[in-house]
Formats: sequence, C-alpha cells, structure tokens
Amino acid sequence: MNVNTDLHIHSKYAMATSDKMDLPTIAREAAKKGVHLVGTGDCLHPRWLESIKELPESNGIFSLGGTSFVLTTEVEDSRRVHHLLIIPSISQAEELRERFRGRSRNIDSDGRPTLQMNGAEIAECARDADALIGPCHAFTPWTAMYAYHETLASCYSDLSEYISFVELGLSADTSYADRISELHRLTFLTNSDAHSPWPNKLAREFNRFEMPEITFDDLKKAILRKDGKKPILNVGMFPEEGKYNESACIRCFKHYTLQECLMKKWRCRCGGKIKKGVRDRVNELADCPDSPAIEHPSHRPCYLHLIPLAEIIALALGHSSPYTKAVQAAWNTLVGVGGSEIAVLVDFDISDISDMGADPRVVAAIKAFRDRKLIIHPGGGGKYGSIELADSMQLDEMPAPAAANAQRTLSDF
Repeated sequence: MNVNTDLHIHSKYAMATSDKMDLPTIAREAAKKGVHLVGTGDCLHPRWLESIKELPESNGIFSLGGTSFVLTTEVEDSRRVHHLLIIPSISQAEELRERFRGRSRNIDSDGRPTLQMNGAEIAECARDADALIGPCHAFTPWTAMYAYHETLASCYSDLSEYISFVELGLSADTSYADRISELHRLTFLTNSDAHSPWPNKLAREFNRFEMPEITFDDLKKAILRKDGKKPILNVGMFPEEGKYNESACIRCFKHYTLQECLMKKWRCRCGGKIKKGVRDRVNELADCPDSPAIEHPSHRPCYLHLIPLAEIIALALGHSSPYTKAVQAAWNTLVGVGGSEIAVLVDFDISDISDMGADPRVVAAIKAFRDRKLIIHPGGGGKYGSIELADSMQLDEMPAPAAANAQRTLSDF
C-alpha cells in the first residue's frame, strides 16, 4: 500500500500558528490533499495531547474522519537546533514530557518547546522512549543542525548512529543532501512544517511510503527501510523557491555570491546582515560531486518537484494569489473530480486531467511542472523565491493535451 505522509506540522498551540490548526480541520484538509497519515505536531503540549487522547487509537495511530495521525513533536535544543520526534504511544509522549519538563520554561505554553538540553541528550531521551528522531529542516540558516554543526556527531555525539532520518526543508532537496556522504545511510523526509491547514501549506511537501498497514511499527520500519517497507517518493518544492536558498540580505533581500559575502564580511551595502544560503552551506559541507556527477545511494527514491495545486492554478490563470475565488473554484473542481490534490498533481496522466474539465492553461501548467519547463527566481534572506512558467505568454493559446500518448503516470514511484 502506498501511504502519503506529512510528518511535521504544528497545532494552534505553537507560536505564530493559525487558530484553525485543530484536529477536525487538519483531518478534513489532509483528506482533500490526499495525505493518509499526518504527524500531530506539538504532542507534548498538555491541551493538545488531551485533544489527541479523545481520538480512537490502534497500534500507535489515531484516527479522525478517515485521516490517520501519529504522535510527533518538534523541540529546540540549547543551541537553537530543531529536532523532530516521532513517538509510538501516549504513555511514551507523557514520559518524554516529564523528562523534558524540568529542562524547559515553555513546555506548557508553546507547542514547540525550547529545552535546555543538547542534541545528544534529546536523542538519548528519544531512544529510551523508542521514538524516532532526526534534525528538522537541516540546512536552513536558522534553527538547523548544519547551521551550527559541521557533522551529525557534532550535534548528537555518540547518539549520531541512532539518528534515522533527516528532514530536508523547503530550501533543499535530495540533490543537495546527497552531496554529504554521512547522510547517505539516512532516509530523507520532505514535510510541510505547516502552520496553517490551507492547501498551499499543509502537505506542500510530503513523503510516500510503501507499507502494508498504517501502524507505528510499519511507519518506523519504512523510515528505517526494513522488511520491505521503504520510502518510494519524496515530493517537494524546488529548493530555489525556499526562503533561504541563496545567500542574501535579511533587510533588502539583495543576493550575493559566497565570495562577495566574504569580501563584505556578511554585511550588505544597505547595512543589513547577509544570511548564508542553503546552497552555499551545502557547498561548504559537500564531500561528494555536484550534478550531473552526483551519485545517490541505491535506496534513495525519486524526488518530484511540485508546488501546491492552488499556486499552479494561480500562475496559469495569471492571478497574484492562490486565494482568489477563480483559483479556489478551479481547485475545487479538480480535487472534486480527481479525489485529492495529490492524485491530480502526481498520479493522473495529463490526458486524465484534461478530461476532468480543467482549463487548458492549468493542464499545460501542471505538465510544465512535471517537465520542469520553468523559470525560477531563487529566494534568500527570508524571502521566498518565485516561479514563472516558461511558456506563460502562450498558455492562453495552448490546447488541452491529446488523450493519446499521454505522459506516463507517476504513481509507479
């Protein structure tokens, strides 16, 4: 069974998060997206944990309206590094909460607590609770492992061998991370880190696993790639779209090469601070060749670059926002006929999408993303990158693709 997962989100109890991030809304919107299994996020927060306890549970999985949840939390260590924990049961979440409580001032008030512990101490607690652990958005210049450490061992010490995954974050993909040989043994996760439940946030990045059932044990084995269970697809944004892809000023967002940054001592001409981008940081850490010579380990699945369907529709129709009525109407039509956003974006042939009654410009835009016929303006300094469709001037005139000889389905990945 192919299971789509988004294992890193936040609840309404985390800072700077929508008050719509409640369990019923997340479950409803996840179903529309086509995500079968969602991380609860914030499961150490007492009020959120009480809400989770009200859901029916089986084998470490909680259910609501056809959507499954697994206990997860993000924590910040004493060096500002963020870690994702995937936890097998309520009792073990409560055990972790008690161990962390004496080392945190905000565990009762913020769903993403800060702990006065280092990475190794947190990993030891995770191991003792049979939880999985790995660094969140591992390359971004704020709150990331590789922002403050050169190696896994520097962060996790003797517990580095217990680390079983790395979350890539929005500014990196497989081609970036596999240039660092110490990461070759690890599974890569692509999660949304969603702070709101809307279609352009929830599951904007997701993972697809091959596992017979949705249970905690099967998820754990899939992440560890045991007993035939494994990741078979990572889906995420183009890394250039991320807010920190290139080195840039955090005030005026002017981009700089690494050499220019060094010459200017990381201070922009406007006086603002230049923040090192993910691309430059990966180049510093890399001990493996760059594309096209890059070699991925044999277990690494395909990485499919996409953006949320509402944003693709907005680009195709020439709207500045994915929230306009026209964009939402087009989104509802496609998702209603196709069953879910992921089915439309990933699994259907282009001819199938055309048969759903989609605007030919939208069909052409989805195909452009699959074929990477795009112009990408990289982000940096905290500002997202932007995308243009390479044939955007001609999209109004493009006919719907013919049903015959359509692009093959991507569901085989």
